[in-house]
Amino acid sequence: MLPLSNPKHISIWLLSTIIMVVLMIVIGGVTRLTDSGLSMVEWRPLWGFLPPISKFEWNRVFELYMNSPEYIFKNKGMSLEEFKGIFFWEYFHRLWGRLIGIIFIIPLLFFLILKKIPKYILPKIFIILFLGSLQGFIGWWMVKSGLVNDPTVSQYRLSIHLSNALLILSLLVWVYLDVKEGVSRIKPDFSIFMFSLLFITIIAGSFVAGMDAGLMYNEYPLMGEGLVPENYGEYKLLDPFENPASAQFHHRHLALFTTFCALFYCYKNYFNSVDNNVKKISLLIPIVICSQFFLGIITLVNMVPVYLGALHQTGAVILLILLIYSMHRINLITKI
Repeated sequence: MLPLSNPKHISIWLLSTIIMVVLMIVIGGVTRLTDSGLSMVEWRPLWGFLPPISKFEWNRVFELYMNSPEYIFKNKGMSLEEFKGIFFWEYFHRLWGRLIGIIFIIPLLFFLILKKIPKYILPKIFIILFLGSLQGFIGWWMVKSGLVNDPTVSQYRLSIHLSNALLILSLLVWVYLDVKEGVSRIKPDFSIFMFSLLFITIIAGSFVAGMDAGLMYNEYPLMGEGLVPENYGEYKLLDPFENPASAQFHHRHLALFTTFCALFYCYKNYFNSVDNNVKKISLLIPIVICSQFFLGIITLVNMVPVYLGALHQTGAVILLILLIYSMHRINLITKI
């Protein structure tokens, strides 16, 4: 039995879940970029664990897809082999979600029975469990928005789906650091501002993805003939969320503002902190965020190929994790 003062197994469990959630977000991004998200038109929480194996089952799921708006309006005439290509990513996305549930819940039950989980992280663990359980329902709710009349997933539901995934990841990383390095406290300081700003910038990117806004204005810094797109503001208050041009405009300038703020944040931390780990992360974050910013431009001007889009989303997740580590380290209360 491991003593509570050295919960090695807990940290391994949390780290494994973190890695799987990061991969899940990347897989979700690829699913979106390959237009695979509406290929599975039924939700089978239990039986959906198994893929179609027989010819009969493949024909059944393909016939269901042929009655969906996406097939009727976008993919009319698609062959079964072509369908299998898009079906793979959506199936893999859902399968990975189920595997995360298994990896998280089974050890959790084991640790609870043995009373191995430190009490100070239990509330956060149960919040993660709740958000993780909710994520499956949000995912199906998102997919359903593209199965009615318009073969397009709601950008609002997509942003909620990604927001919840990022919240789960953030909590997991925070709890892991609590166990591994010591308890920290969230304070209303510049760190929480930076976290909020980065979070909003990533979610702004989900609106770009949800409306395929990256396929227009594929130049930088101009958008057409000026810095501001000509149809900016057409939707008034809903313009940032329903106008693709405005969504891209906001995302690219939020990214620029976030980059400058992050550079100042790291400069401030590097010279004000005596913690060597804080100094190291303050040197690493500027490299990552500048790379991420230029990668975003490269992705845009190349009209969002799948590999660049996936790499850009992966960079955003890595940046979020680094920022959480910095925030956690700065506000440590007790060290292990």
